[in-house]
Amino acid sequence: MLDVARVRKDFPILDRIVNGRPLVYLDSAATSQKPQCVIDSITDYYSRYNSNIHRGIHSLGEEATAAYEGVREKVCNFIKATSAREVIFTRNTTEAVNLVASTYGRQHILAGDEILLTPLEHHSNLIPWQTLAKERDAKLVYCDVTEDGKVDVESVKRLINSRTRIVAVTLTSNVLGTIVPVAEICTIAHASGAVVFVDGAQAVPHLPVSVQDLQCDFLAFSMHKMLGPTGVGILWGKAEILEEMPPQMYGGNMINSVWRDRVILNQVPWRFEAGTPNIADVIASGVALDYLQALGMNNVRAHEKQLSQYALAQFSKIPGIKLYGPSTVEDRAGVFSFNLSGVHPHDVGQIVNEEGIAIRVGHHCCQPLMRDLDISGTARASFYVYTTEEEIDLLIGALDKARKVLGHVACR
Repeated sequence: MLDVARVRKDFPILDRIVNGRPLVYLDSAATSQKPQCVIDSITDYYSRYNSNIHRGIHSLGEEATAAYEGVREKVCNFIKATSAREVIFTRNTTEAVNLVASTYGRQHILAGDEILLTPLEHHSNLIPWQTLAKERDAKLVYCDVTEDGKVDVESVKRLINSRTRIVAVTLTSNVLGTIVPVAEICTIAHASGAVVFVDGAQAVPHLPVSVQDLQCDFLAFSMHKMLGPTGVGILWGKAEILEEMPPQMYGGNMINSVWRDRVILNQVPWRFEAGTPNIADVIASGVALDYLQALGMNNVRAHEKQLSQYALAQFSKIPGIKLYGPSTVEDRAGVFSFNLSGVHPHDVGQIVNEEGIAIRVGHHCCQPLMRDLDISGTARASFYVYTTEEEIDLLIGALDKARKVLGHVACR
């Protein structure tokens, strides 16, 4: 298990006072906080070896290039890929989804083809496929979700057929916390010749993830949700698929040779990384990966399961609360969406903020799911390596205050 008290010392923002109280940060599903080593890494790059990469042979350029490309190897090891050349740097998960939809998708989706999604998808793993389907006169198909928020695998089996070309699925829901059985879905999809794109934005930071075990064809995630800086996303894809994909953008570094009337593209992955990249933040992302590797992803997951078990017990003490998602910690991550009876989630968020507690409120970029649940939005608390049971207690107390302020019965 993690030594959370020691871990917390690495995060300077946790010393912040908000509204006269120590910060309680329960919004890690939106973005995680950053340890001092990650912050220092950015300063170190700009202070010591700031230079463009892949271009010069001077010392600074070679140091920056080595550090940048070294992170590709770290990502490869972190997700158990077979080659660092399967790792593409993007700005975020959203850009990674769009890259695949606008390149691989346009190559392979024709009129009458089908793209299978789950109702749990973030808008970023919905709208690019929705747009592609309209452009190609293809069809979006949605599998079923059970009452407790799990993907109905039997409906996936029924719906995947010879017309299914792409299955786009989240590994962990950012609303319900549901952990989706992606490996099983991949087996079903591949039997029909479909490829599987996995949105790992809420999973890779919290679970041990192996692309070999998942057997997926693409995996995307964002470093800012896993202790790294904003502005860095990862797209992993199988080498044989990436080799056949055209670039999404054209310009510097993604070329091998250029004539007035033609171009020879660079090798994978660099053909997908046009222009000067986010060098400092990619390098700092490598430091974040080192930090998580040192903690151990099995320990990260064990800590989150312990917190989730505690949270389920504490939330159950609140009269009138509605929790969404699976009721067992084996089936969920540390993401808890909830509503208080008769209280708008924005009012809940405002009152807990007065107590120095940061949570998320709204539709969480999942409006179709909200419509399925017949609600406009939820309040959401989400945990990470620095979260404690005491902070969950403070949230429960703040929800008690919200009920009192808004004229409801106090929590037991």
